[in-house]
Amino acid sequence: MGMNVGQGGGSGDPDVVVDINTTPLIDVMLVLLIMLIITIPVQTHAVKLDMPNGAPPPTNNEPPPVVEIAIDFDGTVTWNGQVVPDRQTLEWRLKTEAVDPAIQPEVHIRPNKLATYKFVAAVMASAQRLGVTKIGIIGNEQFAD
Repeated sequence: MGMNVGQGGGSGDPDVVVDINTTPLIDVMLVLLIMLIITIPVQTHAVKLDMPNGAPPPTNNEPPPVVEIAIDFDGTVTWNGQVVPDRQTLEWRLKTEAVDPAIQPEVHIRPNKLATYKFVAAVMASAQRLGVTKIGIIGNEQFAD
């Protein structure tokens, strides 16, 4: 028969185990995780769109008319090469062009390199306020220097 002999010099009491038994904690965490997965609703990654019915409207292959507004360094505004005397005249012309959005012309704004921002911003603000939607700034190559 064999005998289990402890280490020498001991009192004969077994060593105290300092580690916590983590098995029950892991079991509880797994149960909670499963319950969380079950209770979360399934996420649907669908986007609801109202698509138009029928045939698309006929397209017009003609390019839209272009109105070129040039702004000089001193604030002088020209409409397709003709000087606009004041802001009311400019706004009247913009209002007449913005009447029908389907046939609205493209408005190309060409500021001079030396024109201050307030002149350009005033023309753009007037165009936007009066309903012009097709606005573009052209001639940006002069600012590349």
